[in-house]
Amino acid sequence: MDALALGSLFAGIKKKAKVVVVSNRQPWFHERVAEGIRAFRPASGLVTALEPIIEAVGGTWIAHGSASADRLVVDRKNRVRLPEENPRFTLRRVWLTPKEEEGYYYGISNKALWPLCHIVYTKPRFSRKDWEIYRDVNRRFSDTVLDEVGDSPAIVFIQDYHLALLPRYLRNARPDLKLIQFWHIPWPNREAFRIFPWSEEVLDGLLGNDLLGFHIQYHCNNFLDTVEKTLEAMVDYENFSIYRGGRPTYIRPFPISVDFGQIGIDAGSSIVQEKKESFIRQLGPGAEGTKIYVGADRIDYTKGIPERLRGFDLLLQRNPDLKRRVTLLQLAAPSRTQIEEYGRINDEIENLVEEINRRHGADPWKPVHFLRDHHDYHAVLAAYHMADVVMVTSLHDGMNLVAKEFVAARTDGDGVLLLSQYTGAARELTDAVLINPYDTDQLADAMLRAFRMPEEERRRRMARMRAQVEKNNIYEWGRKIFEELLKRVHLGKSRSEAKQVAMAGSVIRRLNPHLAAVKFLTLRCSSAILKKVHARLTGNGVMR
Repeated sequence: MDALALGSLFAGIKKKAKVVVVSNRQPWFHERVAEGIRAFRPASGLVTALEPIIEAVGGTWIAHGSASADRLVVDRKNRVRLPEENPRFTLRRVWLTPKEEEGYYYGISNKALWPLCHIVYTKPRFSRKDWEIYRDVNRRFSDTVLDEVGDSPAIVFIQDYHLALLPRYLRNARPDLKLIQFWHIPWPNREAFRIFPWSEEVLDGLLGNDLLGFHIQYHCNNFLDTVEKTLEAMVDYENFSIYRGGRPTYIRPFPISVDFGQIGIDAGSSIVQEKKESFIRQLGPGAEGTKIYVGADRIDYTKGIPERLRGFDLLLQRNPDLKRRVTLLQLAAPSRTQIEEYGRINDEIENLVEEINRRHGADPWKPVHFLRDHHDYHAVLAAYHMADVVMVTSLHDGMNLVAKEFVAARTDGDGVLLLSQYTGAARELTDAVLINPYDTDQLADAMLRAFRMPEEERRRRMARMRAQVEKNNIYEWGRKIFEELLKRVHLGKSRSEAKQVAMAGSVIRRLNPHLAAVKFLTLRCSSAILKKVHARLTGNGVMR
C-alpha cells in the first residue's frame, strides 16, 4: 500500500463524506524568525504517521495552534493550507489561553493520564479544576469540528488521550458522524485505571466512537476489561466490541507505522547530508573512527534515557578497551518542562552525562554528546544514517516510531537496533536486539553484542526488519483503519436518519438491563421496527 493506492481508496469516501483529523499537536507550526515567518514540521511520531494520511485524503486537520506566528498566517476561519510549497491539506487551528493549556495539556493530559497509562512508577496527580478545563477544551474542539463539517456527512479521525471526551460530545450533537479514535499510548490494566477520579466519563467519552484503535491486542484487552468492570455496558469479547446506549464501539489493534518509502528518499537528500556533516563537526575529532550509538527522544521519564546512560557507563567500566572506540550521541528534545517530574529527569540526565564524561573521557574523545534541542525531521534522519547502533530503551511505550524510522532510513541495509521489549514495536521488529531497560547488566551486554555483531548478521537482521516495515507501512495502517470503519458503518447517512438512530438508541437504553435483547435489536432491527417497539412498550405501560 502506498500514497497513490490509499488516495484511490479515499476517492470513493470523499464523494460521500468529509474527512477531518483532530489532534492536540499540529503537523506544522509557524514561528517568527529574523527573515520573517517560517513554517516548521516538528519531529513527532504522530505527525510522521498522520501527515501522509491527511495528504492522501486531502482533508482538514484540526489542532491547537501555539507557536509565535500561528495566528498571523490563518484566514478568518483560522485555516491555512499546507505544506507551503505544495498544499495538499488544510490545517485549522484552535486557540487556547495559558490557563486552558495549563489545565488541559499540562494538567489532566500529562500529570494524570500520561503517568496513569505508562506503568513506569510515576504517581499521577489529579485536580478537579484541571478536569473542568479539560472538559471545556474538549467542548471547544467539538464546536470547531462541528463548524468545520457543517451539515455534511463526515468521518472524524480523533487522536490520543488529550481528546477523550470529544467523541461523546460529537455523538450527542451529530449522531450521524462516523467517529474513529486512535489511542497512541498504552491502555493500563483496570486496577491501575480505576484510581482516575473521572474514569466513567472518560470511558463513556471514548465509547462515543464507532471504532477505537490501540497499537496492540493487549491494550485492547485491557480496555475491554476496564469497561466491563466500570460501566453499565455490554462487552462482547468474541467480536471485540462494546454496546452502550444502543450503539456498538469496535475495539481493534492497529500497529502504527511510518512512510517507509518517503523516509528512505529523504534520508538520501542533500539537506540530510548537510545535517550529518554538522553532527560530525559537533562530535569533534575524538569521535572519528568510533562506533556511534544514537538515541533520539523527547526528554521524558518513560523513554529510559537515564537507564541507557547507566548501561553505557557500565559497558565502559567492564570493557575499558572500548574507550576511544565508541561514542554515544543523544538527541534530546525538551518536553513539558513546567511539570516537576520532567525537571527532575532533566537534572538526572545532566548529572549522569557529566559523571560519565568525567569518569571515562580522554581528550579529545568524549564518551557522551548530549544535544538538547528541538531537532527537526532531517536532523533526526541524519543521526539515524550515521549511527552504527540506535537505542530505544523505553520503559513503556505504545509503539515507538523511532525504531521504525531508523529501519526505514537505513537504505544502506546496515545498522543495529537495540529495542526495549516494553514497546509495541518489539512485537513486530523481532530481529532487533531486544532488551529489558530496567536490567542495566543486560543493557550493557546488549551494547557490547551490538559492537561485536558481524556485518553479515547486521545486514540479515536489517533486511528482515526493513521488509516488515515496508510491508506494514503507514498507508497500510490507514487502509486497515478505514476499511474496518467501512465494514461497520454506512457513509452518507442523512441527519434525519441519524435522528431515527438516536431514537432507537433511546429505546435500547430503556430496555436495559435486558442485554440479550439489546444486542439483538442493535444488530438486527431497523429504526422503523424500533419505533413500533417503542410505541408498543409505551402503550403497555412498560416505559412510561
